[in-house]
Amino acid sequence: MTAEAEAGTEAPAKKGIPKLFIIIGAALVVLLLAGGGLFFFLSSSGSSEEGAGDHGAAATAAVHDTFIFNLQPMMVNLSSEEGGQGFMKLTIALEVADEEMMTEIQPRLAKVIDAFQVYLRELRKSDLEGSAGIYRLKEELLRRVNLAIYPAHVESVLFKEILVQ
Repeated sequence: MTAEAEAGTEAPAKKGIPKLFIIIGAALVVLLLAGGGLFFFLSSSGSSEEGAGDHGAAATAAVHDTFIFNLQPMMVNLSSEEGGQGFMKLTIALEVADEEMMTEIQPRLAKVIDAFQVYLRELRKSDLEGSAGIYRLKEELLRRVNLAIYPAHVESVLFKEILVQ
């Protein structure tokens, strides 16, 4: 019976040791993350105060003016599987690097509108749901506009208005 009693007392002790290691390990991970966050916070705020003059000049030099090229509002019927009608009204602006790009885009504007219309008419309402759908739309329109106006280049497509019904 003494062997059973000894086995009974050893079993809870063995179970307690791994729990202790897990708790200590979790505490160490939390402390390391907190320390890393504090270090990052202090180092980023300290560097901005120390080199504010130099960093400000570099940021001003890196920022360049962009120009906005507004397109006419577009309204397209959306493709529908159920037979119901859906439409989208879209107002887009194109961000370009300089005025020279605006003059290069102007003669090719019909190709841009055509590329947009062909793509937009194939969309379904489900393609435009959520922020991911709008992001995919933005990226696809940017790709199509850059193909239509090549060798000119558009920096980004900006949505001024999106209405889907």
